[in-house]
Amino acid sequence: MATAQVALWVIVALVALALVFDFMNGFHDAANSIATVVSTGVLKPAQAVVFAAFFNLLALFVFHLSVAATVGKGIADPGVVDVHVVFGALTGAITWNLITWYYGIPSSSSHALIGGIVGAVIAKAGTGALVASGIWRTVLFIFVSPVLGFLLGSLMMVAVAWIFRRSAPSRVDRWFRRMQLVSAGAYSLGHGGNDAQKTIGIIWMLLIATGYASASDAAPPGWTIVSCYAAIALGTMFGGWRIVKTMGQKITKLKPVGGFCAETGGALTLFTATLLGIPVSTTHTITGAIVGVGSTQRASAVRWGVAGNIVWAWVLTIPASAFVAAIGYWISMQLF
Repeated sequence: MATAQVALWVIVALVALALVFDFMNGFHDAANSIATVVSTGVLKPAQAVVFAAFFNLLALFVFHLSVAATVGKGIADPGVVDVHVVFGALTGAITWNLITWYYGIPSSSSHALIGGIVGAVIAKAGTGALVASGIWRTVLFIFVSPVLGFLLGSLMMVAVAWIFRRSAPSRVDRWFRRMQLVSAGAYSLGHGGNDAQKTIGIIWMLLIATGYASASDAAPPGWTIVSCYAAIALGTMFGGWRIVKTMGQKITKLKPVGGFCAETGGALTLFTATLLGIPVSTTHTITGAIVGVGSTQRASAVRWGVAGNIVWAWVLTIPASAFVAAIGYWISMQLF
């Protein structure tokens, strides 16, 4: 078989693997979009996943590809990236996603992918091939996004409690059941806009490395954009129910007003990060917002042990996926 034919087969296989990761991202992170709206009883699970998937796909028409550009060009030197690096990165990210899904831990698909890229690139060329500014911005937002989600969620909860202080609880509950549809849609829009672009970015990275795109291109081919948004929406429709339970009930018990405040605070955080081109974790963001809402009631309303376990998963995500990615890179070198 000719070298060009082998290269084309490898490229097609890696694009397919990237779309599998994108599907798993939607599947794994569906809980981020639907946990609050399901746990408060506003939507049934089957309705919620279709609702969230629709807004995931709608994000295609809303957000600029700034996050895709960061992942595709701003994490590693494009000259170092090859098919082995991409294979290693995707292997590390997918493996970590499967492990955390199995144990019902809401970890970050985004940081698993970034960790995968970092591990595979270091395995090939060392730390000098990484783009420090892109790495540090991503690492910084591991802490910024949940804190911002926490602050916005808690501030909104306090503001809503003050505004409706003279209203009957039953009336507030009825009103925010409707409003939670708006907030859940906004959060799902932000989820699709930030997370689908990460897979667009790694496919773009692959196409640049193999000569099917140029680093000077303003955007990747249109088919990559459409296929990635479709894949994440399809994954969301299947839903990661193990994680829904953790996010919706184990951290703190939510009512519709709390769900609205958490989702709105999280959505604002995601919109800001996406506009800045920063790949953030939708999981970190919504977890911070949920904790923020719960903490406004009383500190004991939050199950801090569960929240602590989640934080440990956040800390381990990048190094664990980087380690697996380095092994994946070595395996790829033997296979291709």
